[in-house]
Parts: sequence; structure tokens; C-alpha cells
Amino acid sequence: MLAKVAKPLPAGPRGHLLLGHLAELGRDPLGALERYAREYGDFVPLRFGPKRAVLLNHPDYVEQVLVTSSHCFVKSPALRNSRRLIGHGLLTSEGEQWRRQRRLIQPAFHRQQLAAYSEIMVACTEQLLATWRDGEVRDIHQEMMRLTLQIVARALFGADVADEAAVVDEALRVALERFGTRLSSLAFLLPDTLPTPDNWGFLRAARRLDAIVYRIIAARRASGADRGDLLSILLRARDEADGGGMTDRQLHDEVMTLLLAGHETTAIALSWTWYLLSQHPAVEARLLAELQAVLGGRAPTAEDLPRLPYTEWVLWEALRLYPPAWALAREAVQDCEIGGYPVPAGTIVVMSQWLLHRDPRYFDAPERFLPERWADGLAKRLPRYAYFPFGGGPRLCIGAGFASLEAALVLATVLPRFRLTLVPGHPIALWPSVTLRPRYGIRMVLHRR
Repeated sequence: MLAKVAKPLPAGPRGHLLLGHLAELGRDPLGALERYAREYGDFVPLRFGPKRAVLLNHPDYVEQVLVTSSHCFVKSPALRNSRRLIGHGLLTSEGEQWRRQRRLIQPAFHRQQLAAYSEIMVACTEQLLATWRDGEVRDIHQEMMRLTLQIVARALFGADVADEAAVVDEALRVALERFGTRLSSLAFLLPDTLPTPDNWGFLRAARRLDAIVYRIIAARRASGADRGDLLSILLRARDEADGGGMTDRQLHDEVMTLLLAGHETTAIALSWTWYLLSQHPAVEARLLAELQAVLGGRAPTAEDLPRLPYTEWVLWEALRLYPPAWALAREAVQDCEIGGYPVPAGTIVVMSQWLLHRDPRYFDAPERFLPERWADGLAKRLPRYAYFPFGGGPRLCIGAGFASLEAALVLATVLPRFRLTLVPGHPIALWPSVTLRPRYGIRMVLHRR
């Protein structure tokens, strides 16, 4: 019997002699990906400096990488080389270390535990609203960043970081700017601990974040309190081999990962949701009517969410148009095939939520904000990975349920009290670095209802 022969590679765009496609992706990543997919299809050979790469633009290919052949792939070099900030936490660890940490952390995100967090989510939102004044202008992205940071710190770690929100935001800005710069050059292949001029500002920012995280850990160790939150779970954890607990460094890596990733993506999702609602008054009116009919002026609870379907559709649609994680990358650790095409070990595969969420093969009028598109069971009819805002497979975001609950409760708490309108002339621009941030923030006028 003849051995199966992989299909020959299709044509791809020409790249720079040394940088390959890094320079074009660095200048305009979303535009470059759109052009590659439009002109070359669902399997697009690329090159990132000396490394082979491929853009995958079909749900079946994404599923193969994230699910059926996930054992063939690890996180991308760019992420693995950024461990100075988040260490070997859930986001960057692999193999048995990742499986062990995932098992330890999972109970903090069970359904019953999420319901317990809902009171904190609403209380933090109400504290924010108490500072808002009718007619004032605020950067709603900054407001959401501070709010979600406070929520994740209090819910998962029992800490108050309100006074340090500006430090965290500035450190994130420095880290994201540096990450974007590295991705447009061969620097993404180098570890972020090298003492280069490009790294100095980042290393200073990382040290400031370290101080906040180690303060949280030290305060809990000193108190000896078991609050049933994630930090208590981690402090109770014991190694099966020697019975030892987690070191401060191990705790740091998990706390840092969840503190940063656990607040920024939700804040971005809410920021784009407020922007979209300000541009679609009919959607906002329907959403407000649902909230008023179900809540009757009281604060929302987790138990209310099944009776708020339109609220859910609004958030799903915002995540479709502006996915905080706009692309995922993996590196093949062994030779494999995707869609019948050869993918040698060492190849970086890129999968973009931005592309697939706006693909007309799966979404009618894909550029339009239409929450009602989800009303007739679209989520069940779609190919599994045509819509994947939280990733998928074994590495599905552990905080997906937390983030979904948080976003819905924040929306349901704020909207009945305030209408938000975009400041006339304020520029709205996308900043696709690690996440899809608004480059100039989103300045909005607050109108008390």
C-alpha cells in the first residue's frame, strides 16, 4: 500500500528577505491578516524571520490545532520568551506542570464558586458608580480596567488594589507596547530578561508589578486566613511527591497570570461593548428594557442571568466584532499535517478570531452589530471554531465563566443608571498588540438616567 502523501503547500505572500512577514504584520497586523486570507485562502504559508509560519483561516484547522492534535503544539516563542512578567503560570506552562496547576486552580472557577463571586462583582461596580457624576467625561476604558482589576483582586485573592490600579495599568501599557515592537522584528525570539535598552522600561514595570503581587501573598500568609478563594486554594495545595506547599515564586506566577489576564480581557470586552451601544441606540434601548423588566430597579444577581438573554447576545456580539484575544499562536513540536498540508516541527501556526469572527461564510452581514443574530440558535449551528473568543480545547481559558458572569453583571448594574455617549470627535482606533485595546481610550459623557 502506498504511503499517504501530504498535499503540496499552496502559494503565500512574498516576504522580506530577512524578516519575512514580520515587518508587514508589525505595521498593520489586522490589515495584513485580512489581505493574506483574502488573497491566499485558508492555509497561508508565511515566514517570521528564520522560522516557518502559517496562517490558518478555517474552523476545522483551528480545531485540529487546539483539540484533536493539541499534543503536537506548545505556546508560541513570543509568549514563552515573556516569562519575566508572568513566569510559569497557567498561560505559559506546558505538560505535567500545566495539568497539575490547572487541577489545583479549577475549583476556584466551579459554578457554585462563581455565584459567590457575583456579590463582589456588583459591589465593586456600585462603588465605581458612586464616583460618577452626571455630565462628566471619563475614559470608559480606563474605568473598566480599574473596575475589573478590583473585582479580580478581591474575588480571587481577597486583596484591595484600588490605590495601585494606575501602577498596574501603566505597567501593562509598557509591556504591551514592548510586545508589539518585538513582534515586528526578530526580537520575539529572544528572552525578555536580556538587559537591553528595549527591555529596561519593561523590567522596571515588571518589578513594580512583582511588588504588588508579593504584597498580596505576604499579607495572606501572615493572616493565615482561609477565605475559600483562589489564593487560599493555592496556599493549601501540597505536592503529591514531597508534601511541600507552593513557594512564593510559584504563587507569584499564578497570581500574576490571573491578575493581569483575568482583568484586562474583560475590561476590553466591556469597553468595546459600551462603544457599540453608544453607536446603536436601538440596541441600547432594547437592552435597557430587558434589564428594567427583569430587575425592576434592583441590583442584578447571578440567578437573574438566565432571564436576560438579550444581555447575553449583546456581549456575544461585542466579543465577535472586537475579540480581546484577536489571534492565537502555537508552535509545532513534531511534524504533523493540518488539512492535509505538511506542518514541520518548529512551524508557528497563527489562528485569528478577528478573521473568523468576521467571515461571511459563517456570519451574515459580518461587519454589523446585530445581537439578535444569536436569537435562533446560531451558536449551535456554527462550526465549532468559527467563534472562539476564549480559545478552546484543553487550554480553553479557565476564567471564561468568571469573565462572562462579570461582564453581564457590570452591564446590568451600569446601564439602568447611566447612558454613555461618545465624546464628539474622539478618535476610535484599534491597537492590536497582545490584546485588542482602543489605542486612544474611549472618552464618553456620563448621563444619569
